[in-house]
Amino acid sequence: MRRRQAAFIFAVLCFTVACSPRDFLTRRLATDLIAGSETFKTTQLFWLRTGVISNKDYTSPEYLVLRRHGWITGTGAACSADLGPAPCWDVVITPLGVDALREWVAATAATSQYISVPVAQRELLGLSGIRKNGNFADVDFQWRWAAVNEVGAALYAKGTEYNSTVGFVRYDDGWRVIESGPLRSSQGLNDALKNAEPVQ
Repeated sequence: MRRRQAAFIFAVLCFTVACSPRDFLTRRLATDLIAGSETFKTTQLFWLRTGVISNKDYTSPEYLVLRRHGWITGTGAACSADLGPAPCWDVVITPLGVDALREWVAATAATSQYISVPVAQRELLGLSGIRKNGNFADVDFQWRWAAVNEVGAALYAKGTEYNSTVGFVRYDDGWRVIESGPLRSSQGLNDALKNAEPVQ
């Protein structure tokens, strides 16, 4: 009797040690894998173009926000053939804009008319469900852009939330998020973030 108990306890102990936390796709594991993914952690960049730009670019929502804050200004300019029909605008950064964009202007303004400004990072709000089918699963989650500086706060309204669905696949070492490209019917994280729909 004692031998059976010892053998049973030993078997249970071996089984418990053999199962890794990644063997079971829980909400916590899915949250950790999505939030820790390089694709999800990628910072959103805004490319500010100075110099002569088209009217379409100058009247875009992003440039309107920058003008409203007094960070850029534009004066009428002649259009080159590649910019399209008139009017065109010669965009410059104002002194207020230099203060707001100082870190990025110093790095690129001398060599290029394009200035790369990091503006936001994704913030995972939660999971709404997990659908498993054998070694594949789809996870529905909500996220939003969170500003990383005052330019990001101006460009991204805090309230817009998005719904996305990403695929997971189970390997011999546990569950993994599909980073890009479809694997069977599941959608990769890169595509899930591109195809995100605003929450109704």
